[in-house]
Amino acid sequence: MKLLYLIADGMGGRPLDELGGKTTMEAAHTPNMDELAKTGVMGRAQTVPGTMPPGSDVANMALLGFDPAKYHTGRGPIEAAAQGLELDPDDLVWRLNLVTVSKLTIDGHMRDYSSGHIATEVSTPIVEALQDKLGNDMYTFYPGVQYRHLLVQHGGALTDDAGLLISPPHDITDKPIKLDLRTLSRSPFLWDLVFEAKEVLDDRSINRSRANTIWPWGQGRPLILPDFKETYGLSGAVISAVDLIKGLGNASNMTVIDVEGATGLLDTNYQGKVDAALKFLEENDFVFVHLEGPDECGHGGNAHEKVEAISRFDARVVAPLREALKDQDTAWIVTCDHFTPIAERTHTRDAVPFILNGPGCEPSGIDTFSEQTADSTGLRLDNGFELLEFALEKFGMK
Repeated sequence: MKLLYLIADGMGGRPLDELGGKTTMEAAHTPNMDELAKTGVMGRAQTVPGTMPPGSDVANMALLGFDPAKYHTGRGPIEAAAQGLELDPDDLVWRLNLVTVSKLTIDGHMRDYSSGHIATEVSTPIVEALQDKLGNDMYTFYPGVQYRHLLVQHGGALTDDAGLLISPPHDITDKPIKLDLRTLSRSPFLWDLVFEAKEVLDDRSINRSRANTIWPWGQGRPLILPDFKETYGLSGAVISAVDLIKGLGNASNMTVIDVEGATGLLDTNYQGKVDAALKFLEENDFVFVHLEGPDECGHGGNAHEKVEAISRFDARVVAPLREALKDQDTAWIVTCDHFTPIAERTHTRDAVPFILNGPGCEPSGIDTFSEQTADSTGLRLDNGFELLEFALEKFGMK
């Protein structure tokens, strides 16, 4: 049997007046997810433990069946695993955004956590210039994708910097940065590095983008996860545009499939992801297909774009996979990692709606897939990391 695990990042949300009181899931055109819901089982799962922040790193680790409370060390270490960086156990790995602030002072505001979704070909030379001018025995800059980069603080896990709580920039869009600068000021070396980096970014011969400062956050020691196949008995792969999913795959010895043209936005290469999933399943058991678009639209506060992102997920990912596999023995898990409501423009810790469709699943008979319909079934998993094992047992695959 083949198992497909389809994730629309940030798909969940809350009712909006501009959508006639509907959520973006309810407003989207999703006939394929609706059919899977009607002929399968629906419920909700708490992917983010109550003691942890509602990030995609925490939530997707849970969806892959690993308890974040046990294995999560930070956002930066997951993305370092995606790049295969060789790290020492005492290194502190920071996620490093290129961001736009109104000004880098205590009365400044976070204007854009992504610097206008800066393109990778634009951001990479900037990060390389930062390494050339500021890299040293303490700090190393590593280019990543778009606005998402890494800063390794060698030996930093042994310092007080490991405990600094700096806000994820997408959590403070259009909000003051004063409290985070005060936190940053507790580390003189990191404080100097950020302001020296601003001077580099102010050089228009190096940087012509909207980015005007760096933002280190999500730090932790290197990530170690159990082997996925040894844990779940499945030969699996992850497909995503974002490094955090690739990092979870690398750390658990799954196959990581890169798809040309996968952007994490509305213009991503949907067909390429579908083709890659089908190719992998010719010889293997399990594929985790992740789409970032709904989350990015949620952060942008654009309800109609988020409705479109969810509709495209249904039409361009779920539909062609169902058609291609209609005559094969398959099982499906469809969900999101967390909510990214339009009003909040950031992640929340609501329990996510999910569909299980395959052997052992009694049809729900409910015609639509949404937050409310999933909640109406009464099926609730308080530990989201148990969803995969729960599904495997129901499908008879464990």
